[in-house]
Amino acid sequence: MSTEQMLNIAVEGCAHGELDVIYDTIRMMEAEKGIKFDLLICCGDFQAVRNYEDLDAMAVPVKYRDIKQFHQYYSGEKVAPVLTIFVGGNHEASSHLYELPYGGWVAPNIYYMGFSNVINFAGLRIGGLTGIYKKRDYQTGHYEVPPFNEGDKRSFYHVRNADVFKLQQLRENAIDIFVGHDWPKGIENYGDRESLFRYKPFLRDDPDFGNPPSMDLLLKLKPSYWFAAHMHAKFAAIVGHPSETPNPRVTKFLALSKPLPGQNFIQAISIPHDGSPKVLQYDPEWLVVVARTKHLMSSSSDRVILPQVIGYEAKEEQMREVQAKVSLSIPNNFVRTARATIETVEFTPLRQGEENPQTVEILKMIQRCIDITSASSNAPSDTPSSHDQREEPKAQARDKPTENSEEIDLDDLSSEPAAAPAQTEKAEEEPKKFKLNLPPPVNT
Repeated sequence: MSTEQMLNIAVEGCAHGELDVIYDTIRMMEAEKGIKFDLLICCGDFQAVRNYEDLDAMAVPVKYRDIKQFHQYYSGEKVAPVLTIFVGGNHEASSHLYELPYGGWVAPNIYYMGFSNVINFAGLRIGGLTGIYKKRDYQTGHYEVPPFNEGDKRSFYHVRNADVFKLQQLRENAIDIFVGHDWPKGIENYGDRESLFRYKPFLRDDPDFGNPPSMDLLLKLKPSYWFAAHMHAKFAAIVGHPSETPNPRVTKFLALSKPLPGQNFIQAISIPHDGSPKVLQYDPEWLVVVARTKHLMSSSSDRVILPQVIGYEAKEEQMREVQAKVSLSIPNNFVRTARATIETVEFTPLRQGEENPQTVEILKMIQRCIDITSASSNAPSDTPSSHDQREEPKAQARDKPTENSEEIDLDDLSSEPAAAPAQTEKAEEEPKKFKLNLPPPVNT
């Protein structure tokens, strides 16, 4: 198949704000391979820090706080050389991403996927889930609001059941690429776990290693590829999905490291291209699901019990109507809502309680989808507990810092664990038997 018929995608692990390093690496790879990348996917810890106020809202030890380079892309001093999409990790500019719960442009040519999302690019359906799993916060709503206290800075990026619930409504076998930050629970059992544990010994006996809801999603949705980061290690695995069909579907999992010398932090993949425009688009199935579940979403710090049934999926008729009546092209409507650190370009600051203009437009679109789908909706009558009311977070809940016993401390990950050269080499070599010979994506 000729290169003109392929999509060239770069996948990157934890960005840690090192955009110049990442984009320079992209340019070098393009020169070496004689290709042009169509898309860059970053798997979290992107650190879209516009200014020092954003830096203060990021859950990072003081000694690791660094403004890095994003503010230059935010101000327009630099422009991302390749269309970039990312999910959030556990070290993010919470005050910035707070403005875009449904996703949006954080800078020209750089798109954040929100808490959970499905978007389309060049015929591919790409799903995403921001954050890491922490049981304590999983059943609360997104109650955190600026200014964040120390607990809010951390709980903000903890995965919520409502975001997973929406993804659970999607059809099986219909997602081409899924992007997360932490690893699905138990994924190490599908790859060379012993090499992984030699490289990261602390993982062997860590009962909190992995995200249980993410593994549930992987097994249900059966995406062609699942990309992650967080553990600062390159690891590949293949998850088979039993089926009565002659060629059962498999999910190719790949985790990548961070942009430091000697680290495997970026991977190039080529995927057959069906000729669809190489632009970002909203996904009609996802829009219907968001519309049908919006009444279940919560901004309460209390426990939220969602319906046990899976019955809020999109109907074919609803998707057709949304496609016919809603513009699916994601507009290039980036606007600055805060000052970048080193420039004086004009911007309109958000007043307290005011929403980012991008979010305002998305909410209008969701309301149109609600109007479209309400006539034909037969969603189950199950509703969450009364805690789903749009309450302001209780002061005592917001003032109490969230424990972080299940998280990875940057102190532990500032350098790779010491290992004998032979072991380190083996840890990098043995996973080659799981090398991703990526199959064509399946769109259904």
